[in-house]
Amino acid sequence: MAVYAVGDLQGCLSPLERLLDRVRFDPVQDRLWLVGDLVNRGPQSGACLQFVRQLGASAIAVLGNHDLHLLATAAGLRVPRARDTLADVLRRPDADELLDWLAERPLIHRDLELGWTLTHAGIPPQWSVAKACSEARAVEAILRVPARRQEFLASMYGNQPERWDEQLKGPDRLRYTVNALTRMRFIQQDGALDFTLSGPPLEGAAAGLKPWFKVSNRASQGYWIAFGHWSALGFRRGADWLSLDSGCVWGRSLTLVRLDSAGPAASCAWHQPCA
Repeated sequence: MAVYAVGDLQGCLSPLERLLDRVRFDPVQDRLWLVGDLVNRGPQSGACLQFVRQLGASAIAVLGNHDLHLLATAAGLRVPRARDTLADVLRRPDADELLDWLAERPLIHRDLELGWTLTHAGIPPQWSVAKACSEARAVEAILRVPARRQEFLASMYGNQPERWDEQLKGPDRLRYTVNALTRMRFIQQDGALDFTLSGPPLEGAAAGLKPWFKVSNRASQGYWIAFGHWSALGFRRGADWLSLDSGCVWGRSLTLVRLDSAGPAASCAWHQPCA
């Protein structure tokens, strides 16, 4: 059995299909991990959801910020933005089924046997992997109950609180969890999340910020973490992290990595141009 991880699709299904053909992906015995942001800005958001859903247990997809934005938009809580391509999902006859399926996806996936953890943006420096999983479960439990989902999505947006505090409760605690796991890139010197920059690490260094995975005392250090979200970072490998968003929706490429044979080095990688 092979286990592959792929970067942000964002509505770009065709490059994924070509990558899976290249590695001869067999859904009967292989597994595909997706780092989130299955939808939005690309032309095939609905087809992406349908394709991954039909893979059943062969696919594990975590939620990204664009996936959550789709759920909030479908619930009437957000007005579609100019670059959104979510109508491709919302006008489908099976839209309700796809949205319910999406709402049941996890925020984080940990495979103890394989040694890898998958999440969309990363894990904040103050959290161990186990702590990240615990906080994620609280959000997931709400999203999976339609009666509670609406209230949560209505309170999900906003940058505050930007600092983790064990005393956080209710919507503030849930919002921090969502922001950390689906929106985080840079960390301020005092450990706060920073949402002012989305460019490459050098841009952050000029502003006195560090990528979350470069914080020296982060609690998840030594655990292999695969993530996406940061297209300006691109496909990069660290000692215990793997960045997979290589900017497919921006006309660059989609990246697929084999995790089970590569270990932390993740040496088996394939790149598919998005055009």
